[in-house]
Amino acid sequence: MIAGGGTGGHTSPGLAVAALLHQRGLPHVWIGSRDGVEARRAGEQSIPYYAIPTGKLRRYWAWRNVSDLAINVPAGVLRAHALVRRLRPRVVLATGGFVALPVVAGAAAARVPIVVHEQTAVPGLANRLAARLARRVAVSFAESGRHFPAGRVVVTGNPLRPDLRAGTRADAVARFGLDPALPLIYVTGGAQGAHAINRAVGAIAGDLLTQAQLIHQCGDNRETGDLAWLQAQRAALPPALARRYTVMPWVGAELAGIYAAASLMISRAGAGTVNEACHLGVPALYIPLPGASGDEQTANARLVTGAGGGAILPQTELSPAILLAKVQRLLGDPGRLKDMGERARALAIPDAAQRLVDLLLEIGA
Repeated sequence: MIAGGGTGGHTSPGLAVAALLHQRGLPHVWIGSRDGVEARRAGEQSIPYYAIPTGKLRRYWAWRNVSDLAINVPAGVLRAHALVRRLRPRVVLATGGFVALPVVAGAAAARVPIVVHEQTAVPGLANRLAARLARRVAVSFAESGRHFPAGRVVVTGNPLRPDLRAGTRADAVARFGLDPALPLIYVTGGAQGAHAINRAVGAIAGDLLTQAQLIHQCGDNRETGDLAWLQAQRAALPPALARRYTVMPWVGAELAGIYAAASLMISRAGAGTVNEACHLGVPALYIPLPGASGDEQTANARLVTGAGGGAILPQTELSPAILLAKVQRLLGDPGRLKDMGERARALAIPDAAQRLVDLLLEIGA
């Protein structure tokens, strides 16, 4: 039984494990929220899926804290416990997010062993709570182990969705009409986009496009209006440059080809994005989300940049001029970009999914 979601970072490792379980003919199910990213992605892979009520403990005052803690979380625990009793899993894999906690509680009440997987350098509150009930805590980085009881920690790495390895540069060139002779910059702020990154990149797009081409995944936040603004910026460019600039709210199956073609990625430093860049050897300029829980995005970025696998630009220092200078400096040194990609790849554990499945089988036995 896989439990977790809410973000791509909590969902991707579960998908990778599910794909390997499917290859081995081992039955599995997923427990998640009704409308989270995990519900859509599990459906795409035909994973048997069960939705439960979910809640979230926000670290600030909000009326929804009351309803979540008083109604949704207890209802989720009851529903999860009933599912555990009915489906009788041998082991539960909790990948994080507050959707996983009710399942962990329900499994613990039913005396089903639990394995927690932590993707980030700094664990979130949900996994710190879940780890207290877990038989083992699988971590992506050895440095993360210090946050958990030493006797329960196993370093497995963070698995990569198999479909992301299947992309080729030719896929992206054909799909987006790219010029094979020009470097490609992939810009992403995660599924919701990143307002600060969107505006900084949009302001310097014309300068960047004189020496590169851009695929910009910007989200579709109606409050910021970034998608419409970026589309207007593109429309104002000379036609020759506008053809080099692709603005899109989301990416799907085309992401594998984009990664294969990218010379440089400009992105946040969420666990999922950092993990993908490392596995695929994509050099990145990370602009971590400030104020994230435990400043986990900065910690993620520093792990990679400390090994020479990327560069970091704090959002407090972000401006169009500074971003342009950093990107031009990186693009002007292809040898450095290649070295960054190789150093990033060295941080990933290629058989992370295999290690996690082996751990699940061990604990489930």
